[in-house]
Amino acid sequence: KFKGKFYALPQAPQQYKQLLMASGFDKYFQIAPCFRDEDARADRSPGEFYQLDFEMSFVTQEDVFKVGEEVLHDTFVKFAPEGSRITETPFPIISYKQAMLEFGCDKPDLRNPLRIKDVTEFFQRCTFKPFIGRTVRAIKVHAEMSKGFHEKLLSFATSLGMGGLGYLEVAEDMSYKGPIDKFIPEEMKGELAEMAGLSAGDTIFFIADKEDKANYYAGHIRTELGEKLDLIEKDAYRFCYVNDFPMFELDPETKQIGFTHNPFSMPQGGLEALNTMDPLEILAYQYDIVCNGVELSSGAVRNHDIEIMKKAFAIAGYDEETLKTKFGALYQAFQFGAPPHAGMAPGVDRMIMLLRNEDNIREVIAFPMNGNAQDLMCGAPGEVTEQQLREVHIKVRD
Repeated sequence: KFKGKFYALPQAPQQYKQLLMASGFDKYFQIAPCFRDEDARADRSPGEFYQLDFEMSFVTQEDVFKVGEEVLHDTFVKFAPEGSRITETPFPIISYKQAMLEFGCDKPDLRNPLRIKDVTEFFQRCTFKPFIGRTVRAIKVHAEMSKGFHEKLLSFATSLGMGGLGYLEVAEDMSYKGPIDKFIPEEMKGELAEMAGLSAGDTIFFIADKEDKANYYAGHIRTELGEKLDLIEKDAYRFCYVNDFPMFELDPETKQIGFTHNPFSMPQGGLEALNTMDPLEILAYQYDIVCNGVELSSGAVRNHDIEIMKKAFAIAGYDEETLKTKFGALYQAFQFGAPPHAGMAPGVDRMIMLLRNEDNIREVIAFPMNGNAQDLMCGAPGEVTEQQLREVHIKVRD
């Protein structure tokens, strides 16, 4: 019937719930099936998943936080294994910038007591050339470590792509032992101890690279240390919010500016920020709920102003005509005015995965596809006949 056309809904069910707010509903929720073209991984089912989708009009980010944490706290109190410790409300709020610095990722696992410190400026005043001109992160651990442990940790670091892993051990007299000790001037050693909170028996590891890689490597080293030294808190569900995500990012290949997260989010500072600030410095009213290192929910204060919407999409390379074509429903609705609105959508499958203490989401889905998005039981995807293709006017090219 619709030759050459296809059903495609960007950001489903994002646009629908925003349209409900624009049409006069003041609150909305449902268990919503979602279809996304995303790569499979341990906490993501390919193609389809379910979320507790909710949206509210005339609310702030803090109002959404309150609803989200009440729902999740009460759910986990009721269904978590007996004896589990669950973060009390209000949940801690961690900015994206702080999360990347202290945890090396935007999905911090608060069960791990280790924190990452920035020691970049300190090492610019030292003589260790591999650290000069680079971002340097440090992780302090108080534990006994054998030579074999260090060797295994170095092997793990190189498997990530790191060139090496510097470290110092702190002796009883607070002197240092390690491969980079000689590159730290004697008069600066006390400064390092104070900065990193070092005490006798500590080992401090150093990771250096460009900022994004230093964050990535430090986050993985933190996780590896926490797991291998058995530091991760057991029988606990530790929640937090991560907020203040960047609105835009630079594509490393095309060098074009694009949206970092949800394109329908409200930029902090509104239209003035879009008109006057460096796009890469603009933050958005976007937030995630994270539990035990798993992102349970994304959400945002929505962009409800047509002029802000046009400018935000223009920065990301979409002209107004493209905006009308691709997101016509919202574009049209916002012409008549829309209330401020915000929401989020915790993933139901991920919640069950955590409550069942499973590491892979496929363990809690009735008929899961494998990591290649195949249903091996039903033999899907499968071949179709030429006649079936003709009926829907599709031609398969080699």
